[in-house]
Amino acid sequence: MAYVKMRWVYISLMVLGVFCLYYNLEDLNPFKGEPVIFKNELGDFLQLPDIDCGQDPPFLILLVASSHEQWFVRLVIRSTWGKEKIIKGKRIKTFFLLGTSPSKHISREVAKESQKFRDIIQKDFTDDYFNLTLKTMMGMQWIYSFCPQTTFVMKTDSDMFVNIYYLTELLLKKNRTTRFFTGFLKLNEYPIRKRFNKWFVSKYEYPWDKYPPFCSGTGYVFSSDVAGEVYHVANSVPFIKLEDVFVGLCLKRLKIRLEELHSEQTFFPDGLPFTTCRYKKIVASHHIKPRDILRICPFSHCHTDIQSHLAPNLQEDQFLLSTLLHRTLAAVRAEASHDCETYKC
Repeated sequence: MAYVKMRWVYISLMVLGVFCLYYNLEDLNPFKGEPVIFKNELGDFLQLPDIDCGQDPPFLILLVASSHEQWFVRLVIRSTWGKEKIIKGKRIKTFFLLGTSPSKHISREVAKESQKFRDIIQKDFTDDYFNLTLKTMMGMQWIYSFCPQTTFVMKTDSDMFVNIYYLTELLLKKNRTTRFFTGFLKLNEYPIRKRFNKWFVSKYEYPWDKYPPFCSGTGYVFSSDVAGEVYHVANSVPFIKLEDVFVGLCLKRLKIRLEELHSEQTFFPDGLPFTTCRYKKIVASHHIKPRDILRICPFSHCHTDIQSHLAPNLQEDQFLLSTLLHRTLAAVRAEASHDCETYKC
């Protein structure tokens, strides 16, 4: 009996020791004090969109960070706020940023999707949350290399609603086309040192006590010249997995100051409850699901045209997809009808 107790005590001490070692790992790092530097060495593009910016340059390009399993989200975005449009005589285009998957089947599906829609930008790096910095830098490189003629760029996420009509209106009023960067400004943010927090950053990764000013990664807008400047200066900036902070570090090095797009808040990184009147005067809202997009669009000038975007060879069970789509649209139309009667501007 005493042997069993001693054994459990020994095991408990071992577990406690391993935990303490893990928790204090950064203090044992022999390379502490030398932050990692980002390197623009991701190889060639695997997928490129079909656009000739030299012949017909867009006014605004939206780069949407997405992942492989979000094919339905991309479908909804393509057919709603991400659909190519001409607004006030200005052309708007949307492309999706993807990394790679270890699954050969998923990789084939993405290749098929890219061949059909010609709107995917992809390089060879693992597609996960902590590679968002690589994904964003890939987007910056693509703008610099293939579409510097566009006037503005917006980087956003796939769980966002973007009111491209209001955004275009505000950008035209702003009349700034160089060294311009805007979004939801974060001016007094500090690193989170709690190890199990999603946004944990070690002192090895970022030894300073405060972040530079940056814009929430959920959605920010910049003039196209900034893409090339950020891409080139990134090689001399300490790498950090939080892409919005990393871009902020690049902007600080470039001495590009963040600006408000409007006197009232237009970017909502924490989301915003939907009302018809309010969503007509916002640029972007977070925590939006495909169903929400279909519900919001009838009141925000974007039209739902999903059926024309269905690709018969992308998904094996087209009957299931079609059923899901029709049920979603039917429910959304019922809600939209109710909203029309409820909200009056």
